[in-house]
Amino acid sequence: MLATFLTALATALSLLIVDIIFPGVDIANFPAALIVALAIGLINSGVKPIIATLSLPLTFVTLGGFSLVVNGICFWLASVLVPGFRVQGIIAFILAPVVLSLANTFISKYFAERNLELQSNTNITTES
Repeated sequence: MLATFLTALATALSLLIVDIIFPGVDIANFPAALIVALAIGLINSGVKPIIATLSLPLTFVTLGGFSLVVNGICFWLASVLVPGFRVQGIIAFILAPVVLSLANTFISKYFAERNLELQSNTNITTES
């Protein structure tokens, strides 16, 4: 449960970073970022595999380059579904998911390290 919450929180914080970097990405507030994080998670687990499978020939021909477009489609789809989130422009469509992934990786790694520290501190105090 805590891991799911931390994943959603990391994605929401990453989305706010993307909002700062790209003028074509607009997020109204932090609760909207949390909802967008959940929507992106659902889209990436449900819709993205279907789109990726259907676009496999294009991805193969472009040596994986079309996967950026698939990520952009999923990112844009989240903006269609969630009020308070908007994606405009080709730069935001293609590059914002890349920056989101990078920021999310670093923030998730930080949360994972902190969670391990908390678990080890809890084990030490309960064993004493």
